[in-house]
Formats: sequence, structure tokens, C-alpha cells
Amino acid sequence: MKRCCHAVLASVLLLVAGASSGRACVPADPAAAPAFPLHVPQGKRHLEDAAGRPFFMNGDTPWSLIAELSREDAAFYLRDRKARGFNTILVNLIEHKFATKAPANIYGERPFLAHGDFGSVNEHYFAHADWVLGKACELGFLVLLAPAYLGFGGGGDGWYADMQQSGEEKLRAYGRFVGARYKGFDNIVWVHGGDHNPEDKDLVRAIAAGIREVDPGALHTAHGAPETAAMDYWAGEPWLSINNVYTYGPVHSHARRQYSRSDALPFFLMESAYEFEHDADARRIRTQAYSAVLSGAFGHLYGNNPIWHFSGPGLFPPPMGWKEALDSPGARSMSVLAGIFRSIAWWQLVPDMRGGFLGSPEGGETPPLAAIAADGSFALAYLPDGGAVTLDLARLSGEMFSARWRDPGDGSALPVAGAPLSSAPRRLKPPERNSVGDGDWILEVFRVGEKGDVR
Repeated sequence: MKRCCHAVLASVLLLVAGASSGRACVPADPAAAPAFPLHVPQGKRHLEDAAGRPFFMNGDTPWSLIAELSREDAAFYLRDRKARGFNTILVNLIEHKFATKAPANIYGERPFLAHGDFGSVNEHYFAHADWVLGKACELGFLVLLAPAYLGFGGGGDGWYADMQQSGEEKLRAYGRFVGARYKGFDNIVWVHGGDHNPEDKDLVRAIAAGIREVDPGALHTAHGAPETAAMDYWAGEPWLSINNVYTYGPVHSHARRQYSRSDALPFFLMESAYEFEHDADARRIRTQAYSAVLSGAFGHLYGNNPIWHFSGPGLFPPPMGWKEALDSPGARSMSVLAGIFRSIAWWQLVPDMRGGFLGSPEGGETPPLAAIAADGSFALAYLPDGGAVTLDLARLSGEMFSARWRDPGDGSALPVAGAPLSSAPRRLKPPERNSVGDGDWILEVFRVGEKGDVR
């Protein structure tokens, strides 16, 4: 039976006590949010919601949201992201280091009564987590929830050493605890691991198995070490239902490798460079995201310093406070990206792996990338450095095509000179600079008469 988020919150203690309950997270405005739960449709490369609608992930990474922010600030953050078109967040359920009072939350409550002992959960800590997750549910977010972030290299950033000390029996019981507690939140996807490919996989497996015991319908993925996709290290695990890419290198090459797997699962860009870290500016943020989606991903997560840790300790000096960072150039670009993909049948796009649609363009580390609808009705390309391309319009179906440049900075559109175009090869060059002073552009091509046609 479907219930509102407030009812979900009221039922949490019953769930913990073992009472049965249906899976339901109904946002306050169901028309503006997915119908949870999401599922992996057989033979497809994306997720769908309960109404059968393809789900495009436009996500943010507030890892320390539960531990670092007060209820008032958490609500402020979530409302801002909702207004900007984000629909997914990646969050640590328990935080080991990257919060002001870690491992305690902002109210001083620790997740475990005995430090690092997964067998001694603290009800008061999880009551606050309930509230934050309930607010995310109310606003229609998919929550990628990490039950026990391992930490880079299994070190002090995360819980790996504590997990080794606690052992598999306590970890499995902890999995049953969080699985039962949040079974009523069907907007959750569990994220195992965390910046590490553990030598002892059984510690992670124990938590996943505990969750599956009480909530067998939940979706799971994994966050590995950098340059590791979930399927690279966890392929064949019974709990792994969604793949992802994690790289600081060229995203398109890693994404295409996962797309081409014989055992491929739907995947998204889990992590790459965060804005204001690794010298990553808004253009790099855009290049990462467009590279992922045009290479077969069903969406991406965006990262920002300081938003991932808010006012808590981070890894790089933040250039501003987190509330100011909410309106960063990268965040604005991600709002544009979400609007563009949600305006088209993005789930029909197939990566142009051979690159023939754009001729032989010159490219740097990331070349111009394109994807073509399976029925040939439209194509989308991203040119990270501008420059001319020669379209092979014979790759599409039809005789005449409209074409327009889309500005990735503000989303505005400019018709391509001479459009509509015939199916003969056509050399095109975007304007020199976009609205934010960079050289990257998006090219949309539609068969005349298709949705999105500009004439």
C-alpha cells in the first residue's frame, strides 16, 4: 500500500521491531518526481520507474549530509538541489572522518554506542538519519546510500578497519538492521564499498547479504577504488544490479568499456573530478558528464568542493562556503544538461563508437562525441573544444534534417546556418565562444518533423 513520506517515517520504529510493511516512498509532489521504486528492465541500458518511465540520473554528491548538517540546513540544501533539477544524491549513512564531529552527527550522536562496533547501533543517531532521508523522499530524490564507506585504500577515512574488527556476524546483523529500518524508503539504492577494493570482500558481502535478507527487492551498486568500475571488481555478486564508472581520466573511454561488456548492466558516472578540486572547472565538469551519457550511461553524479563535506573537514581547501557553492558554474551547467536530456528520448541513444557521424574531427584528450537514436531519428553530439566537424547524415534515417547548436552554459539554442540540411555530408563549425566564455558546444540534429525540430 502506498503511503506518504511522513507515514514512512512514522513506521520506521515498527520496521526495526520487525513489523511487515510495503515498500513506498511517495514524494509530496508525485507529478514532479519518479514513481518509486526504480527497477532494471530486462535487456535495457537504463533504469525505469514504477510507471515504466526511463529514469535519467542528474545527481549531486553530498556525502556528509546526514552527519554534518542540521535538519534546517539539510532541508535548505535539498530544496536548492531540487529547484536546480537534481534528482539523485549520494550520501554516507555513517561518516567516519569528513564531518565536524565525526563519527558523531552535528547533534553529537554517534552511530555506535561502542566506538566502531557495528553490533552496538545508537537509535538516536539513526533517528536523525531517518529525518534526512524522509526529507529527501518528500522532495522526490533517489538516494544512493552508503551503509559503511570503506575509505581510500581502506585507511582512516572510512570504516574498513572497524569492519575487520567487528567481523562478518555483526556486519550481517548491521545489514539486517539498516535494511529493515529503510525498507519503507523505496527511493534508496545501496552503495557498497567506498574508494577501496577490499582485500576481504566478505566484509562487504556480509552487509549486502543482511540487507537482502530483509529487503530482497532493493537495488545495489558499489563504489570501488579510483579507475575501477563496479563490474570490474564485483562482477557476479548476487546483489550487484547497477554498474558505474569511477575515473579521473577520460570518461568516454572508461564508459565505452563498460557499455561494451558482454555482461553489461545499466551504468552511470559515479565519480570523476569534483569542481574546485584537481583544477576542475565547469568546462571539465561538463565534459565528464556529457562524455558519460553520450557513451551509454543513463546519467551521472556531479561533485563539488565544499558541498561533498559541507563545513566539515575535506581533502582540498574550499574556495567558498557550501551555501555559496550551491550556485557554482558547474552546478548551473548540470541544470542545463538535465534540461537538455529530459527534453529528448535520451534512452534511445546509442554511442557512435566508430566516430563516423562526426567525420574525423580533431580532438584533444576527449574528442568530439556523438550518440544516435536507435531509429535514426535524431543525434546528439558534444564538442568539448569546439572546432569543425563533418556530419555523415546518411547515418540517420530521413532526407532532411534540422540542426541547432545548444549552449551548455545557459541552454540557449542557435539554428545551424543553412538548416534544414540534406543527407549529404555537411561541414559545421560552432560559434567561437559560448555564454560562459568557453569553447564547448552541443549539436542537436533531428529528422525534420521530429520533436525538438527547429526551423
